[in-house]
Amino acid sequence: MQNILIIYTGGTIGMIQNEKGVLLPFTFENLINYIPLLKNFPAKLSSVSFDNMIDSADANPEFWIKIANVIVENYDNYDGFVVLHGSDTMSYSASALSFMLENLTKPVIFTGSQLPIGLLRTDARENIIAALEMACMSKNGKHLIQEVCIYFENKLMRGNRTTKFSAENFDAFISPNYPALAKVGTDIKIFDEYLYRPSIDFLIFHKSICTDIALVKLFPGMSLNILRNLINTPGLKGLIIESYGSGNAPTDSDFIGVLKEAIDKNIIVLNISQCLVGKVIQGKYSTSIKLQEIGVIGGKDMTTEAAVTKMMYLLGQNYKKNEIEKLLCISLRGEC
Repeated sequence: MQNILIIYTGGTIGMIQNEKGVLLPFTFENLINYIPLLKNFPAKLSSVSFDNMIDSADANPEFWIKIANVIVENYDNYDGFVVLHGSDTMSYSASALSFMLENLTKPVIFTGSQLPIGLLRTDARENIIAALEMACMSKNGKHLIQEVCIYFENKLMRGNRTTKFSAENFDAFISPNYPALAKVGTDIKIFDEYLYRPSIDFLIFHKSICTDIALVKLFPGMSLNILRNLINTPGLKGLIIESYGSGNAPTDSDFIGVLKEAIDKNIIVLNISQCLVGKVIQGKYSTSIKLQEIGVIGGKDMTTEAAVTKMMYLLGQNYKKNEIEKLLCISLRGEC
């Protein structure tokens, strides 16, 4: 029998409405009451509830470390982990944990819901039960899922490949540049060829996260004074640019000059695309050649969430600037 630890952090999934219609968090014990099937689930279920449950809009690196700590401290005692989390920043948290938990050989599955579990039409019950089922799966004596994932509305996806694209649909998340790892209907279909496998079986927990980064989405007519002031922010170490299409940006010499100034200040500049589907190919068009020439790093097909958390993770390690630039281009946990 598998031992699964459910980590309840807060979010819509565990909210109930008070008499005024305001959503309030409640305990994991109440969660069990809303899903009585869990009492007879074919695995041993245990739970940890955070003392201060939060809306995921309040998530930050300290919150990620708190979740990771629970997993690391209980790693040897459980076969898998299901994290109940608010959907708004779930992709950030799942991406962050994928980098923080190196050589993970057990499933860490994030899930949540668009409607509170106490509502009649809630998607919470199906999401929790399916996530638990997949956390229990094994093959040839090994855990079938060995990575950080998100399960939402019939799909299991690699966490650092996801982004939330809908605030209204139950099908709230997509994995735009990588196939689903599993699809759930009357059967659960696992696609083994897409699953991630670590190189060694030795969990390494990376606690150090550096938040000295900035994210800029390019738009026509953007003031260079804003960008110039941004790169002069004391302590700034990394700048992520969301460019157009395949990594294209203005060829204006003043714009290129500001980015060159940032690079000369030892700020790492990473270029990712605003497009959900596709990847950055610097040099494909003339509008990205100059970025390549001055030393901007192409982020391939990373999501914004993966790019942000990967840069935070890499800056938090004792790597040199040139090492970080090389690692940003390499797939560390299947993120690009």
